[in-house]
Amino acid sequence: MGADPSTTAGTGQAPYTDLTPGGVLDALDAVGMYGDGRLIQLNSYENRVFQVFLEGGRVVVAKFYRPGRWSDAQILEEHAFAAELVRGEIPVAAPIALALDPRSTHAAAVATAGATLARLTTDAGAVYRFGVTERLAGRAPELEDPEVRRWLGRYLGRLHAVGAVAPFAHRVTLDVASYGEASRDFLLAQRLVSDDVAERWRVLAEQALAVCRDAFAAVSARQLRLHGDCHPGNILWTDAGPHFVDLDDAVTGPAVQDLWMLLSGDRAAMTRQLLDVLEGYEAFMDFDWRELRLLEPLRTLRMLHHSAWIARRWSDPTFPINFPWFASPAYWADQCTRLGEQLEAMAEPPLGSPA
Repeated sequence: MGADPSTTAGTGQAPYTDLTPGGVLDALDAVGMYGDGRLIQLNSYENRVFQVFLEGGRVVVAKFYRPGRWSDAQILEEHAFAAELVRGEIPVAAPIALALDPRSTHAAAVATAGATLARLTTDAGAVYRFGVTERLAGRAPELEDPEVRRWLGRYLGRLHAVGAVAPFAHRVTLDVASYGEASRDFLLAQRLVSDDVAERWRVLAEQALAVCRDAFAAVSARQLRLHGDCHPGNILWTDAGPHFVDLDDAVTGPAVQDLWMLLSGDRAAMTRQLLDVLEGYEAFMDFDWRELRLLEPLRTLRMLHHSAWIARRWSDPTFPINFPWFASPAYWADQCTRLGEQLEAMAEPPLGSPA
């Protein structure tokens, strides 16, 4: 067996131990958003996100950022990107300006950290940064519909046109080093890979990373500000079209990163889906078709990054509950199988090329 993640990947006290429903309401009260007592915790592993009902009927979403993950500058850059997209008439959930309300009895516990970011300090001394957006409702996109795929492509083309205007100064760059090598090194250093497959996993990971390096070097893709985690769960659909609700993983990277997670099925199905998305995309933004060579390498990097992400969060009680299989030998055996499959997929011609 590899090492127990709970004894190697933790960072002391579990995050959010001192964040209570009352503390959430007090934090919003301090910035002039007076709750009527109702709040619903929304699904989020990384942060703590709450739908809060305010007096007068307004409903907002408050996100309390995981301590230690992002710097204030990185969070504010995410917020500024969202505001820039809104100015470009691209529908996203952009953070609301926050100002302390001196009338609030809880104002002393909250300080501003920027125009759209504030800090709550609990009685126990824990500090939680938070931002607030309006609630945006919607349903999951029907990705089996070609017109929905083209619509999403148009939306992403507009988003990337804004993302190309200027670079991020503080956000992470998605590359082989940040998502792949760092993840591999962490998992091996902490001995989190099951002992019976550790050497096999290490060899497969290095082989896969070598292919990823070659692909990134060959393509030399243009770097844009991206959504970064553009899977269907981060898209809400209404009769007016799509909108994103979460830019928490906004990164610098190649455009195809925001496209590939919309695809599913076998190679033929993904090719049809991709062509629909790109038909819409290129109405607003040129796409470098060489980037399709990065599609499977990006999927490989996400696999490695996902395993390391779970390991780094293991001290959070939410993670052992929701990922109980993570520390099992079966999980790591399956990861070996999947890495082998990715090596085969990366050896195939890119989607959109003759098979």
